[in-house]
Amino acid sequence: MTLEETAAQTPELESLTEENLSRGLMVLANLDSDLARILETLGPPPIWSREPGFATLLCIILEQQVSVAAARAVFSRLCGVVVTLTPENFLRLDDVQLREIGFSRQKILYCRGLAQAIATDQLDLTKLEKMNETAIRTELKCLKGIGDWTVDIYLLMALQRPDVFPKGDLAIAIAFQKLKNLATRPTPVQLEAMTQHWRPWRAIGARLLWHYYLSNPNSP
Repeated sequence: MTLEETAAQTPELESLTEENLSRGLMVLANLDSDLARILETLGPPPIWSREPGFATLLCIILEQQVSVAAARAVFSRLCGVVVTLTPENFLRLDDVQLREIGFSRQKILYCRGLAQAIATDQLDLTKLEKMNETAIRTELKCLKGIGDWTVDIYLLMALQRPDVFPKGDLAIAIAFQKLKNLATRPTPVQLEAMTQHWRPWRAIGARLLWHYYLSNPNSP
């Protein structure tokens, strides 16, 4: 089966499942010997899913440009204060409370903007789930503080789209550099170009790279 034939059998809105994860891994292993080596050495990567909705998108915003551990610590403290994390309940917290939880000034602005957009029906995350990737990207990037990386992670982990590739993700860039023995870390534009042949399974390629990265915790 050619890559084009595989793409034709992978509708854009199809969600990643254990079944098509296995299928995508086989395709990628045949396309890229380095990915085949990861699969042979480490086994298949986890699907790594998150529940779609406000709480997950807020958590991804917290993860922007900080370690996952630091972001999760802030998110955990938030959930300890707001037991039911809805946009309306989040908006009841003032700046002082949010700073005590660990929010930066920028993250307060971004997360409050997200909550406000949902609370006022400017953004409907449930309807978003049924849209194509381009429409989702356009809708979310209208909000301050939400860029391509945030949208990519939401599409990949919450909506389980099979061909999303977070080219701006640092861990993926580090893993790709090490895997391909590159002299310099690839830029997002270079990563995008060098992974085109992984389509329509780039989200699985991303998972393999994270899998590889996490197996090498001392990578630079």
